Amino acid sequence: MVFLLVVIYIAFIGLGVPDSLIGSAWPAIHSELNVSVEAVSILTFIISGCTVLSSMFSAGILNKFGTAKVTAFSTAMTAAALFGFSVAPSFWVMIPIAAVLGLGAGAIDSGLNNYVALNFKASHMNFLHCFYGVGVTFSPYIMSIALKDAGWRSGYRYAFFVQLVITLLLIVSLPLWKKNSAVQPTEEKDANLTFLQMVKMPEVRNVWVIMLTTNAIEYACGVWGSTYLVTEKGFAAEHGALALTVYYAGMSVGRFVSGLLSDKISTWKRIGAGAFILAPAIVIMLLPLHGVFTVAGLFLVGLGNGSIYPNMIHLTPHNFGKEASQTVMGSQIAFAYIGVMLAPPMVSIISGLFSIKVYPVLIAVLYAVMVIFIKLFINRLKKQGRYNANV
Repeated sequence: MVFLLVVIYIAFIGLGVPDSLIGSAWPAIHSELNVSVEAVSILTFIISGCTVLSSMFSAGILNKFGTAKVTAFSTAMTAAALFGFSVAPSFWVMIPIAAVLGLGAGAIDSGLNNYVALNFKASHMNFLHCFYGVGVTFSPYIMSIALKDAGWRSGYRYAFFVQLVITLLLIVSLPLWKKNSAVQPTEEKDANLTFLQMVKMPEVRNVWVIMLTTNAIEYACGVWGSTYLVTEKGFAAEHGALALTVYYAGMSVGRFVSGLLSDKISTWKRIGAGAFILAPAIVIMLLPLHGVFTVAGLFLVGLGNGSIYPNMIHLTPHNFGKEASQTVMGSQIAFAYIGVMLAPPMVSIISGLFSIKVYPVLIAVLYAVMVIFIKLFINRLKKQGRYNANV
């Protein structure tokens, strides 16, 4: 069981590897391919949209083929997409490749999250997402090296080789999943709980908004943080990419610490602590300070926001029941990626109408909405007698 858990952690590194590449590489990509800075939103929109589709339909696919096979195949899809980006001759060729990347990511995210939520403790869920943080931290670092020495295409090739190794590991580990088969929540609510039924459930709608906003904050910083530092703070492209490493390091640290504290501090309190840390981080982002302070603000955003998503994911079986967890999990992750999908275009629109200087304001608005809906969600669970502050 321990070795299988290690394999799952490594698979989540593979989930994180592609996510931060586009943001760190985009200042160089848009110059070479002669497209606008805002065009990155087209790619992120397609990646996220396909991830949403994959997540929404993941329950049936995972129940039919199993978490292990779906994870291995989907990781192979993301590896192929990374290689495709590295050789793409134009921006327009990147568009169908982005669709492949998104479809692969959604199934991995939904399947592994539900598997861990059902079979492991809260600490393991936080460590799982900490390893996602390792992936998204590693990517800007290797991209910064590539931008300095060889170019962004080499950065994508480096990432492809990492993803290829992870794919091979998942294929080799397939027998382990049979020995450690997870509970498959497919017989009761999962078979009948439709999207329309979930829409009618206020507690599900509340958690959808929470997932949307926390991931919108994460991705708005991940995609636009480097461009903001290059455009407004005078950073070189490779330094902007390296700054994203600091941001994702903050996210990884937040998740790691949350995992360490899981036996001492309840999940809900750790969510509250993350929201509390976000407040001063956003204030720093809003102030007209030197770029070094902005990087510090990004680190704190990662530190605070990073633990909210995995802890909300872990609570899914507790909040909605084990039988319905895979269906609700898929919908939660779908809305998380709707946030991922909408955040970059929102920044693009704001930048076009005003200036990229005001992009931290969007982060502040998203934060306020998230905090409000966390409170609404807790109140709804209390009314239903399902809120447990000690979980």
